[in-house]
Amino acid sequence: MAAELVEAMNMVKSFRVSDLQTLLASMGRSKSGLKQDLVGRALRLVQTEYSPELLKNVRQLYESRFPKSSGWLAARRPEGVPVAYSSLSSSPTATSQGADYLNGISKPTPTPAAEVKLVPLPFYQTLETLLPPTELIAQNNEKLQDSQCIFELTPTQADQIRNASELRPGIRSIQVVLRICYTDSIGVQEDQYPPNIAVKVNQSYCHVPGYYPSNKPGVEPRRPCRPVNITPWLHLSSVTNRVTITWGNFGKRYSVAVYLVRVFTATDLFSQLKLCSVESADRCRERIQDKLRFDPESEIATTGLRVSLICPLVKMRLGVPCRVLTCAHLQCFDAVFFLQMNEKKPTWTCPVCDKPAPFELLTIDGLLSEILKQTSEDIEEIEYLTDGSWQPIRDEKERDRDRDRESSNTPDYPDVDICIPEANGHSPAHSSTSLTGKSGSSSVGGAGGTGGPAAAPGGGAVVDLTLDSSSEEEGGGAGGDSEDTEDSADSPAPKRGRYNYDKDLVTAY
Repeated sequence: MAAELVEAMNMVKSFRVSDLQTLLASMGRSKSGLKQDLVGRALRLVQTEYSPELLKNVRQLYESRFPKSSGWLAARRPEGVPVAYSSLSSSPTATSQGADYLNGISKPTPTPAAEVKLVPLPFYQTLETLLPPTELIAQNNEKLQDSQCIFELTPTQADQIRNASELRPGIRSIQVVLRICYTDSIGVQEDQYPPNIAVKVNQSYCHVPGYYPSNKPGVEPRRPCRPVNITPWLHLSSVTNRVTITWGNFGKRYSVAVYLVRVFTATDLFSQLKLCSVESADRCRERIQDKLRFDPESEIATTGLRVSLICPLVKMRLGVPCRVLTCAHLQCFDAVFFLQMNEKKPTWTCPVCDKPAPFELLTIDGLLSEILKQTSEDIEEIEYLTDGSWQPIRDEKERDRDRDRESSNTPDYPDVDICIPEANGHSPAHSSTSLTGKSGSSSVGGAGGTGGPAAAPGGGAVVDLTLDSSSEEEGGGAGGDSEDTEDSADSPAPKRGRYNYDKDLVTAY
């Protein structure tokens, strides 16, 4: 029943808006609202009011849209991988009891206790049940209780264990595992250890997973509840195996079961995923077009959806893009890392939206796989468009750089080295006043011996700042101009520094 429920929910997730409206209207529900509202409403309808009539309507709508792939969900699961939530505990319904009446009141009928069902695990395939779920019974009022269970292995089962391949040294692919859960006949039960648990197999204590330390203040460490491998301590013969379980009796009821299982690795599950659960590129484009289809009731029109090519788990470029069929987002995560992380610490939670992500609902995105092959390593984000196409999203810094370059109208000037006088047309320094005959006489190499300062190639005056006062006296009057001499005699001489330049009148370029 649960498998049919999961299948119906997957069918509903693939419906168009018209299909969702038809389904809701046939069951007397409101068909107005956005697509995400309709999907949520239809999923709640399937979960809360599951019936053969509802399943029939869902199948008809699904087969009308996908006539050639109506059984795709069942066909995508290999026989070697168990289907989670494969069955639910059943109990007599009110309709079957409504025939007996006593004075106009329905006659109560006691409901038989249904057996406990443990949830199947993706990394474990149950081969045989060695001990069905059996409740741990407290023998007294003590807080610590000891409960024993016994079972025997057949020669065939013992040979299976002996001949099984090794996953790693000392760990075989065929194991005998012990599982403990709450004693509850409603639904399927996940593994749950009682407090103060200890497991002894044939007088030897076996390893029970410990607690994970928490890095958050005030949060208690969490113990991962998973099957306990008791194979190394078993008698692989017809000798009876005795298992003693020590547990804390604090008011809750627990049941224990023993199974012969085949253990899968993350590599095994990944191989099954690639073989049986790849969504085609065309189907992915159709999903994108459904999300971006114009809705007249919506005030905001969506013209594109951005998807990152970086895995949210490891912050690296996606290798094998994977997502959950029941999730509404298109963002993917890396399938290899996701399976490896759940092999070490099983949570089976979508890293994008934190919703349940069971293995049987994982699918590889065929369109994004093609995009990853076509794009370079520096492309970290793409955008899906309304027609199902896509375009790469360039880095924001690179786009801003190009935008600034295009908007700038400043012409490109060549670089000028200001240390070279010939490059900028100016001398390193010159006086803004006329020099005296003394200073003119110091420029012995002047053109024509005019006594003026030597002209720089760019037209500026060159002043030798290395001459001291004694050099001025020795070279004074040699080749000086008569007019300059008369002017200097009539007007006071300007203030000069030690190195023969006008104080406060030197301009440096």
